[in-house]
Amino acid sequence: MALVKKGSRRIVVDGVTYRWRVRHKPTYCQGNGWTPLAFAVEDATTPGTTLVVRADRPHPGNWFALPTQPVLPADVAQAIRTALAQGWMPLASGSPFRLELSSGSTTGTNTALARGLSA
Repeated sequence: MALVKKGSRRIVVDGVTYRWRVRHKPTYCQGNGWTPLAFAVEDATTPGTTLVVRADRPHPGNWFALPTQPVLPADVAQAIRTALAQGWMPLASGSPFRLELSSGSTTGTNTALARGLSA
């Protein structure tokens, strides 16, 4: 799964350049506040396995004005470092690596999670 270049942002983490993107419009589940915000990250030079990060906050475009915060580059950098420590290999091909960020804990998995993870 390749990340759409339009709307993506570049970030350099530990000397490696990545691209990341938050879905502009929330999914139906994100709009209702049922699932949290998610964003995707991939290597900028050689796209391989995409990192899909499920954040610990509602999507900013939710339909019920739930309190939220934007995703900052520092959040993305921390998620990248956490995923790399948990085994994400951005240059390898394969299914997306999923990282769950919940209040205070992080869990990485390479298996499909519940619905609403589209970034």
